[in-house]
Amino acid sequence: MKLYYDLHIHSALSPCGDDSMTPNNIVNMAYLKGLDILAITDHNSYYNVETLIELGKSKDILVIPGMEVTTLEDIHLLCYFDSINSLKEFGEKIFNSLPSIDNNKELFGNQLILDKEDNVIGEIQKLLINGSEFSIDRIYTMVEEKNGVVIPAHVDKKSYSILSVLGFIPEQFNVKFVEIKNKSYCNKLIESYRYIYNSDAHYLGDINEATNQLDIKEKSIGEVLKYLKMRDKY
Repeated sequence: MKLYYDLHIHSALSPCGDDSMTPNNIVNMAYLKGLDILAITDHNSYYNVETLIELGKSKDILVIPGMEVTTLEDIHLLCYFDSINSLKEFGEKIFNSLPSIDNNKELFGNQLILDKEDNVIGEIQKLLINGSEFSIDRIYTMVEEKNGVVIPAHVDKKSYSILSVLGFIPEQFNVKFVEIKNKSYCNKLIESYRYIYNSDAHYLGDINEATNQLDIKEKSIGEVLKYLKMRDKY
């Protein structure tokens, strides 16, 4: 079955995410745009994901437990998991490794935790956009140990991407997909990889339209992760 997706969306927990990126707003916008599968991938944090998973069920939208991790090298990696518990365990290690630097709301924005009614129930004080203490190799191992999937984020960007920082994708970094935002992007360094097209939305209007599809056997987290682990198509 072919399902429309956007697997890189920031909620109001990310300081760069607009305050309008609340759980209900994200789910309702995705529903209006005809999406079937989402992933909420906040910077180095997961505290709004469980709420989004529950709200997604009301609209028959599958929400994948995910996070956008900043590595020791300042590379952004999308990390997806098969359960919220696996994400939480991984996420606590990432969060605890971040430098103890407070967020400057005026400079970076709010870092909001919200409930199912979009009420603010908490706010993270530690700045979430700093790099963790874990290298890309260590992140890959940590995610793989939990049967998750790692995808290098926005490889077509000039900052915080694996190509902009390292200039190549290490052979031992055994990923099958890379994320691209601009479909016209061309680079011989990624010709052997499959591409996934996400929005990296920080504002509601930027969430993908129903244009990109995953061709999977059933609408489940397990099938999505299986697809993202495969070099070849089904």
